[in-house]
Amino acid sequence: MKRLSQAVFLSMTALVLNVQAAAPDNASAQAGERAREIWHQQIEGGYQTLSEKAGEFAEHSRHWCADPATGSRSDVEQAWQQAFMAWQAVRFVDFGPIETDNRAWQLQFWPDPKNLIARKARYLLSADQAPTTDTIAGAGVAVQGFPMAEYLLFDEPFNRGDQALPAERSCQMLTAVASHIAANSEQQLSDWRAFEKHYIASEQYQDASVRAGMNALEILEERRLAQPMGLRGTGKRSAYVADAWRSGKSLATVEATVRGLKTHYLPGLELLLENSGQPGLADRIRGQFNEVLENFPALDTPMAPLLADDREFSRLQGLWVDVSQLTTLVNDQAAVAVGVVRGFNSSDGD
Repeated sequence: MKRLSQAVFLSMTALVLNVQAAAPDNASAQAGERAREIWHQQIEGGYQTLSEKAGEFAEHSRHWCADPATGSRSDVEQAWQQAFMAWQAVRFVDFGPIETDNRAWQLQFWPDPKNLIARKARYLLSADQAPTTDTIAGAGVAVQGFPMAEYLLFDEPFNRGDQALPAERSCQMLTAVASHIAANSEQQLSDWRAFEKHYIASEQYQDASVRAGMNALEILEERRLAQPMGLRGTGKRSAYVADAWRSGKSLATVEATVRGLKTHYLPGLELLLENSGQPGLADRIRGQFNEVLENFPALDTPMAPLLADDREFSRLQGLWVDVSQLTTLVNDQAAVAVGVVRGFNSSDGD
């Protein structure tokens, strides 16, 4: 009888220990699922804005090119900027439907060290057949996205030539590119919505989501800021290796990306950190996002003049330091806290 009591006691003890061990795992799984629900909802909102703004850009392009005398080029340029900044806000998402048919590259071909965008534009504008939506769809990613539209609208040598907008052939190409961007943006929104159940149910996307923000911050620090500033690569300052240099919106894209990460990425990460017993780290990261954004709107200016003047360059240095500190908090501290190991980054164009 004594042995039986001991056996029952040991069995009950083992059961209690198993329940206690399972409880944190269940809480962690529930927190992960809730984080993925938050991420999906936030990112869907970002894609919704992108789809709306891309549609408006396509509509403004068609309207102006149909009747340049009564339309407004500035409206087209503003619509391009609003759609492009909406893309910057969700640019960090590097998994799921955005991987379909290189859709991210279709929306933004960058980096472009060989200036393929200008070369492709000259080729298509001198071809026997006028550019159409079918032409753009089959012409490759360098032709299909925001940078090509930026070239047509903002490239100074091009717009001093006889093909400058609103020349008929150039307008045909602009409207075709804008239509392609709008169609891709609409399809991305639809695909992301359809992706919801699989995304939320699959634990693998927790790590993928965390890494997406990590990769975006690393690219922002190293390639979108440090490289043009001459802190990496050749060691020479050059605005031409930044994105959106033709429109002078390189720094505006930085702000849009940081705001997008704060809005669409940070809430899910905060929940995971709080579940891991790190609410203080979550607060520090939110504070550092605010620190980076305090550099704007003073830095909503073309990068080239800041690179050319040593006194102005210090403003860029301040921004870079703030971004570097944010990257360290997320990539080195938050990632460890939530158990994410840094993986290969396939989003940097290498």
